[in-house]
Amino acid sequence: MMRARNSSELRLSQKFWQVNWPLVLLVIVIASIGFAMLYSAANGSFKPWASKQMTVFGVGLVMMLIIAVIDIRFWLRYAYVFYAFSVGLLVFVEFFGVVRNHAKRWIDLEIIQLQPSEFMKVTLVLVLARYFHRLNIEDIGRPHYLVVPLLLIAAPVLLVQRQPDLGTALFLVLCGGAMFFLAGVRIWKFVVVMTAAVVAVPVGWSFLLDYQKSRILTFLSPDRDPLGEGYHILQSKIALGSGGMFGRGFLKGTQSHLNFLPERQTDFIFTMLAEEFGLAGGLGLLGLYALVILYGFSIALRSQNQFGRLLAMGVIVLFFLYAFINIAMVMGLVPVVGLPLPLISFGGTAMITVLAGFGFLICASIHRDIRIGRHGDGS
Repeated sequence: MMRARNSSELRLSQKFWQVNWPLVLLVIVIASIGFAMLYSAANGSFKPWASKQMTVFGVGLVMMLIIAVIDIRFWLRYAYVFYAFSVGLLVFVEFFGVVRNHAKRWIDLEIIQLQPSEFMKVTLVLVLARYFHRLNIEDIGRPHYLVVPLLLIAAPVLLVQRQPDLGTALFLVLCGGAMFFLAGVRIWKFVVVMTAAVVAVPVGWSFLLDYQKSRILTFLSPDRDPLGEGYHILQSKIALGSGGMFGRGFLKGTQSHLNFLPERQTDFIFTMLAEEFGLAGGLGLLGLYALVILYGFSIALRSQNQFGRLLAMGVIVLFFLYAFINIAMVMGLVPVVGLPLPLISFGGTAMITVLAGFGFLICASIHRDIRIGRHGDGS
């Protein structure tokens, strides 16, 4: 028990020494690749994207370290408060949000436009880690204990879908499902839910908006509308193929710099990277992502408390889903859903969300030796 007390009584300066600095360095390296690609996306200029992204990253990096050194029991104790605040922001968007491209997803703060659905992703991981922390394996096996976490997932999913943002709503469902799996929910329950979802597909289709149906149909057959809905993915595939093994060179991508590739600073930034640096560049970025994920799993496995384990694993799953869905999207393997590539795509709220997640991950690493009772007290 002495080891646990020493961990909990570390001074602030000692906690900074305990920070997983190799992981922080990896985050900085990946973000720097993003700055370079945003510089290229603007045809060799730091404005308008790279300079803003660097500023947001600097702020987010400080926030990440602050989150990391705060006692993990603070985050456990106030998880429901942060969840309620995030849901409140989604409700605020419903009534006072800014409308862009026929969607109401943002809060205008003059200096920045916040997208609360992004914050909800990491908050959902936090609150589900808090809920499952207090349950033992027998409790998780009882269906009535799963009602509360299902409601915790359903509330933001319904609010996000109303914006409308089907991609983020489904992303929240995936994050929630992953937390159920990590907590130890039996596989057969997932099979039942997925079977019910497949059966409900015809009903769900009738509730989709026209543009959502069009995106799904375009995913199944991009050639059905090559100058409309299918244009994005067809140009993305052309750019990916034209990069070859080592790419056309920095600032020399034809599809992106001749404006054939849309949204090259956000959704399709991986396509631009692959065109300019080829397969080697794309695999290099994937290698860096893999190192981050391995660090995350290592932190989770060494945590001596269930909350830290679930929080660390949840953050890594969140990071993996971000990267996997974006890259699969630009390759035409999944429908275009507008998810950013973590630490690379332009977007302040997404950057802050990812860095906050890494803050929780490092927090779990620093406080890995603390043993926490089911009700949040030390033991």
